Amino acid sequence: MDLHLPDSNASRPSLRPLQVTLNVLAVFFLFSVFVIPNRLSWVTPMSWAYFPLEALLIGLLLLVPGRGGLMIRWLLAVVLGAGMIFRIADMSAFLVFARPFNPVLDTYLLSDGLNLLSSSIGWIGALLVAALLALLAVGILLLSWWALGRVRGMLQLAPKASGVALLAGLVLWSGLSFAGWPRASHYFHDQLVMHASNTVRSFAELREFSEVVNVDYYEDVPGEELFGDLRGKDVLVVFVESYGRIVLDSDDYAPFIKPVLEQSTAALATAGYQSRSGFLTSPTVGGISWLAHATSLSGLWIDSQIRYDSLMVSERPSLVRLFNRAGWRTIGVMPAITLAWPEGQYFGYDKVYAAEELDYQGLPFNYVTMPDQFTMSRFQNEERSATSRTLDSRSLEPRTPVMAEIALISSHAPWVPIPEVIDWNAVGDGSVFNVQATSGEPPEVMWQDKSKVLKGYRDSIAYVMEMLTSYVLTYGDDNLVVMVIGDHQPMPYVTDESENKDVLIHLIAGDPAVMDAIEHWEWSEGMLPADDAPVWRMDAVRDNFIEAFSR
Repeated sequence: MDLHLPDSNASRPSLRPLQVTLNVLAVFFLFSVFVIPNRLSWVTPMSWAYFPLEALLIGLLLLVPGRGGLMIRWLLAVVLGAGMIFRIADMSAFLVFARPFNPVLDTYLLSDGLNLLSSSIGWIGALLVAALLALLAVGILLLSWWALGRVRGMLQLAPKASGVALLAGLVLWSGLSFAGWPRASHYFHDQLVMHASNTVRSFAELREFSEVVNVDYYEDVPGEELFGDLRGKDVLVVFVESYGRIVLDSDDYAPFIKPVLEQSTAALATAGYQSRSGFLTSPTVGGISWLAHATSLSGLWIDSQIRYDSLMVSERPSLVRLFNRAGWRTIGVMPAITLAWPEGQYFGYDKVYAAEELDYQGLPFNYVTMPDQFTMSRFQNEERSATSRTLDSRSLEPRTPVMAEIALISSHAPWVPIPEVIDWNAVGDGSVFNVQATSGEPPEVMWQDKSKVLKGYRDSIAYVMEMLTSYVLTYGDDNLVVMVIGDHQPMPYVTDESENKDVLIHLIAGDPAVMDAIEHWEWSEGMLPADDAPVWRMDAVRDNFIEAFSR
């Protein structure tokens, strides 16, 4: 009898091409988790040319059989998935803020980002994006679990041989590491330690900050002892969006911006104004401008939203509030504020002109709600042109001097379209800017060409500085003092990821006594600071300003 016996090899599951492909993808995913950098610009083919210690250790853990092995797999999936999520968050943070993501200080960005998205694509679209991000996070965790399962299955086909190979790999890795071979890495471990240490340090710094935020020498100084050298003068503190030192240090910008500042110096001097310039180190890069505003005005280093929130409920007087105590009418001009802004109560304004109160009747310049010239014109008409602010419009009493914080936004991304300075008498309700607001390419088109983005950024800075110079020449006198402060460097995309956080600061005045009061600052003459001009931390602005003008 001819019995047909099945081939013993036929009963074994064959590794079909699909299974091989899935195994390769699983290994590639896990290897990428171990080695991929946390900065997008660092990701190159050589990023995968490493020998990661974590791959060997996790391989050994995956050899644990039974229920214990399953629990280890779930635990590893959570750790690896969370590590990959943090890596992606780091990439995003470096692109915008030139620093890694901080889980303690940056969680507010989720809600702020949602609000920003809702203003451009509506709440339904914003919620859809949020849901997709949540699905991405869950997907990464599940993908980690799946990949670990595939690798675990491969290793346990021959557990003894796998264990020996992994142990041999550990010996080899140790030898290479001891010999100083730089590609024997433990990058995933280093990233976890970095985030953990940043979290611990952030909590400690917040505790320290809570102890000093309400301690201030000027808290009880009487108003009559403040700003005596500025009595009767209007004082404007003007923040210029993304006005960073890069405009002077980079060949992409310096040949265009330096002449603008030199021309401003000459025009101001011809009209009888003096100017001085220096540098500040900002607590932020690429965005979160309010941290820079708060740092300048409070005299404290405000480099996180949590510090900012703590400051907002503190008793520490801002520069604005101190001017108010000394008798100035204090004004906040905030064209980017489109929602409720309870934080404004901290600063001590008598009046806030947010976007709605500025009553711009023209078209927006993409994200930018209105051009800076309209903002300055509206402020001028409402606060500096009036002869009296009493209820009796027939009164001829001289108006109270104004101290204003003005946050300009025309140099905010996407840098298209760029406004042009027009005759101040033609500004009106802003509708005259409609033609400008509809010019240029859509941002999604322009941003496909980096050279156009760089040009848009430098043109926006040139516009703002030309506009401010024109404002002083048109509306200035001996009783006007203007301090111009860059809030932060622009996003790393347009700075070639420069780690420098310096910004420009200028002081403009028609009264020579103002410049005499700051002679000891040793700032550069004119609007173009020398390369070796003094660099202050931004939290020095408030106290230095008070000391210079309160003698």
